[in-house]
Amino acid sequence: MSIKLRRLALLVFPAVLLTACGPDTATNAAGSAPPLKVLVSSVEQKDVPLYIEMVGTTLGTQDVPIRARAEGFLESMDFREGTFVNKGDLLYTIDPQPYMARLVEAQSQLAASQTRLAKAESDLARIKPLAEMKAVSAQDLDGAVAQEAAARAGVRASEAGVDLAEIELSYTQLHAPINGLIGLTLAKPGEFVGREPNPVVLNTLSDVDPIRVRFSISEREYLIMARTYLAANEAAGIEKRGQGEGGKDLVLILADESEHKYQGHVVAASQAINQDTGTYTIEASFPNPDKLLLPGQFARVRALYDVLENVVVIPRLAISELQGLFRVYVVDSNDMVAVREVTLGPETGNDIVIEAGLEADESVIVEGIQKVRPGMTVQPVPAGSSVAGLE
Repeated sequence: MSIKLRRLALLVFPAVLLTACGPDTATNAAGSAPPLKVLVSSVEQKDVPLYIEMVGTTLGTQDVPIRARAEGFLESMDFREGTFVNKGDLLYTIDPQPYMARLVEAQSQLAASQTRLAKAESDLARIKPLAEMKAVSAQDLDGAVAQEAAARAGVRASEAGVDLAEIELSYTQLHAPINGLIGLTLAKPGEFVGREPNPVVLNTLSDVDPIRVRFSISEREYLIMARTYLAANEAAGIEKRGQGEGGKDLVLILADESEHKYQGHVVAASQAINQDTGTYTIEASFPNPDKLLLPGQFARVRALYDVLENVVVIPRLAISELQGLFRVYVVDSNDMVAVREVTLGPETGNDIVIEAGLEADESVIVEGIQKVRPGMTVQPVPAGSSVAGLE
């Protein structure tokens, strides 16, 4: 056979072989398409706690402004900013010289008034027996009595002037009114203070143990709080609440998502709903013995108000909505997809309560919902498993 004929035979033989095998043989060699992979989650039945979370701001149990009640030049600052001070500690000293001069002046006026009173008493003591002997007129006696009364009143006025001067002099030394954390000073030694536009409030002293959190809630949340926390705490009493007894506990969540290790209680509330904002303001108190919390921090207050017992719960990702109806896709024991309409209950975290339409231990699709249809056979993959992602 020639070389040309051999090449032609090599080209024709494979084609004849494939034709003889037929199309069914070729499809079987490639294999059928695998079922669609979907992520599924088991329907759980459990107790579900219901919370409301409120954003608030921390503030001291007492936030006391340190106010200059005397005008003058600030002579000294006797504390370290950002530290804790004790009640009675000296904080600031204002130049006392003008107030000392006023005190000396008031004391001299008091001495003069006392001298006038002594003279008036002496005159009255001399004239009174003479008047009884008719040696002087009744008019002279009345004048002596009036002068003695006026001198006595003058002494009382001068004593009040001395007291006032001493009080004003005491204002030149500013002492801590409470134990607490003192902040950054608004005036330094050498500045004139006590009169606008110069600083009048020099600093703020805060009692941070316990610390309070002030937050506002909606009218609906107010009704929940009123039926649970406010009523329970009122029944417990303020004294018992201060000792950690009675009432309902609140959880404080900090900016780093950690929970404050001490729980708190509602201690104060406004008297009315704010009509401008439609909110109600509440304050809660939390122990702060390690002084971790400072005034001005943002925090969330979590309040447990109810527990639903033995309810059906699924991930929110399993829910789809169509024309106002909510449904989920269920995978049965034969890996076949079915669609169910469900009635939704409260949300809790990433889950949602199903009031009707599902039973415990069923499997619902949480990823791949857009690709499935009722009656389709799928390959379920448990959510959170180490299996590779969906194709």
